[in-house]
Amino acid sequence: MRLLKEICRGSLLGVANIMPGVSGGALAISMGIYDKIIYAITHLRKDLKNSIRILTPIGIGVVLGFAGLSFVIRWLFEEYPLQTNLLFVGLVLGGIPEILKPIRAEKVRTAGILAFFFFFFLVAVLPMLNISGKEAVMDLSFATAVKMFGIGIISAATMVVPGVSGSMILLLIGYYQPLLDEITGCIQGFLTMNADQMIRGVLILAPAVLGLGAGIIVIAKIVEYLLAHHKTTSYWGILGLIIASPVGILAEMRGMSFDAVSVLTGVPALLIGLFAANRLGDKES
Repeated sequence: MRLLKEICRGSLLGVANIMPGVSGGALAISMGIYDKIIYAITHLRKDLKNSIRILTPIGIGVVLGFAGLSFVIRWLFEEYPLQTNLLFVGLVLGGIPEILKPIRAEKVRTAGILAFFFFFFLVAVLPMLNISGKEAVMDLSFATAVKMFGIGIISAATMVVPGVSGSMILLLIGYYQPLLDEITGCIQGFLTMNADQMIRGVLILAPAVLGLGAGIIVIAKIVEYLLAHHKTTSYWGILGLIIASPVGILAEMRGMSFDAVSVLTGVPALLIGLFAANRLGDKES
């Protein structure tokens, strides 16, 4: 049962990392597995057995969520945007009690308050920038490989830092749709045994995967240091990121109009998200 729960958590992280405005790190915090994941990544050499035990089911879930459930979630976002966005808002906000646990008994300091407001406004302003302009062009060149390695590092940073949506950052710089097209094209290539699609996908995506792996390890080390040496201030900053996350999620719906039915069904979706965050929370840690 616990294994299935870990896979479910991982699948939500996989889905979150391809949805603009939604933060995988924020959901990891909400589900109470953020510290555990950071520990497993930064202690792969020192505590290999335990790290593999933690990361394997979550990793399986991420792959399933990314490759499988993402198609369902993308359909839901297209057909029922308000309800689906409110579901993710509920999933994020439902985890606030998990964030408050480490700082509840601590004295509120100026550094913590400053960290809270700095990161809150940082995440709240990002969706308003709208600087994407033209979408990036993907080709089989050395320049593209270097750019993709950089995109991998950016994605790693946004995956590890809670509250920041990697998909939203990619959308702002014009890489979201081209990257998503390459990923889906590569998957379709493997499913249909199309060698040209497979080779193109692997050559373009491999540098991004390398950048992602290197970035996750380095940035996880930085996060671990901050949580170990500046725990209270770090968690106040994380709290600011988490509370601002719904701003990024809801900002994706700017310009849309909704009928009364959408609003009425959106409220239960929000409550389901809050309930799911509570149920998926790691109460054993």
